[in-house]
Amino acid sequence: MKRSHLAREIVETVALTLLIFIVIRFVIQSYHVEGASMEPGLRTEQYVLVNKIAYSFAAPARGDVVVFHSPQNTSNDFIKRVIGLPGDIITIDSTYVWVNGTLLHEPYISAAANPFGKKWVVPANSYFVLGDNRPVSDDSRYWDYVPKDFIVGKAVLIYWPMSSWQLINTYPNVYIPIKVSHS
Repeated sequence: MKRSHLAREIVETVALTLLIFIVIRFVIQSYHVEGASMEPGLRTEQYVLVNKIAYSFAAPARGDVVVFHSPQNTSNDFIKRVIGLPGDIITIDSTYVWVNGTLLHEPYISAAANPFGKKWVVPANSYFVLGDNRPVSDDSRYWDYVPKDFIVGKAVLIYWPMSSWQLINTYPNVYIPIKVSHS
């Protein structure tokens, strides 16, 4: 009787371990921040947890910080903030960003700087993303849009180093005034 109880305990432990492994492997991912493009909120050498199933049930929202495959080289992953949704009209000048005619007041950026003025209309199933450190960020200003299929997931938590532990702020109040585009 004791042998069957031990065997059952071993099978249950292995099954639980396998279940935890599957959840961790397919639901969350660790991402290592490299470079200064998301400063001051995210710094190089930090690690963040990415929710890989966040967009299985809802679309990305303005303000979300997302990890995605680079549209220029899909073997590289980037982390940026979603500014524009499908159908949005994004307008920038040398300093400011407007979404559907609404000026963004962005408390999360390091400096208000754009290399040129331009206007974009975000296509279906695509997103316009910008780094928070605008002077150094390689983002949608240079290569346009991120296809939805390239998005790995939503960055939700800085977990390393431990002194930096915090939830990633999406600044929802910044985006409330934006009207839906009817383009």
